[in-house]
Formats: sequence, C-alpha cells, structure tokens
Amino acid sequence: MCVGIPAEIIAITPGILPMARVLLNGEELDCQLAYFPEAEIGDYVLIQNGFVMDVLDPQAAADSLAAFAELGVIELPAEAG
Repeated sequence: MCVGIPAEIIAITPGILPMARVLLNGEELDCQLAYFPEAEIGDYVLIQNGFVMDVLDPQAAADSLAAFAELGVIELPAEAG
C-alpha cells in the first residue's frame, strides 16, 4: 500500500504537458499535470511517480497533514501571528 502526503502547488508551467512545482514537507518537486490540467496554484495534490494523481479538497488535505504531523511523519509550519 502506498501512503501519499498532500503537496501544495506553488507554481505551474503551462504547455502541452503542463508541469507543477509543489511543496512537499518543505521540499520543492516538479511533477506532471497531464491527468489534472485544471489544477491551480494553491491546490493540494497527491503525487505518484512524478504525476499528480488526485486533487484534494482543502479540508481533506488539512486533515491528512494534521494526521501525518500527529504521527511524527512531517512537521507542520509554525502558525503565523
């Protein structure tokens, strides 16, 4: 079984094969948007083998990130303010 950590899209390069730059647990990665060309900056996505495989709704992404942080798999950024 594969477990995916939500990654936030921070930039998109349009084209025949659009690419997204995502932020995954503090690391920037590039991935293909071929299956989800409608994805937008700020969306949370799941990636497999360099391709976006799903776009998550904001609440599902937040819940998933909180669960991974609670398990000690990731660290959430400190709240501003």
